[in-house]
Amino acid sequence: MGWSNFKKSKWYPLLKVFSSLYVLVLTAFLIWMIFFDTNSLKIHLELNQEIEKLQKTQEFLKEEIAKDKKIIEQLSDPKQLEKFAREQYFLKKKNEEIYLIEYEDSLRLLSEEER
Repeated sequence: MGWSNFKKSKWYPLLKVFSSLYVLVLTAFLIWMIFFDTNSLKIHLELNQEIEKLQKTQEFLKEEIAKDKKIIEQLSDPKQLEKFAREQYFLKKKNEEIYLIEYEDSLRLLSEEER
């Protein structure tokens, strides 16, 4: 297959287009921008994933803030504050005794080897 036969084949126009200087420069530019540039497609995808993760964290923290605000609002009442202190920190009044009752199913039972 000589050069004259190749010019008549169906592949010659395709080779002519792809050998064009403009196409080669454009292809090199696209490859550079997608893979090698500091603002490459890979970096954009990583940053988008990080943004999504931070947005989820932000939503979680907003919910936690709303819960804490509700607790603070409840603790502004002296009776609720006393109840919270007694339940969470086992605080007591003077001359008062506290008995902690633990049920058998809430205790970690020792196995025969640990005894």
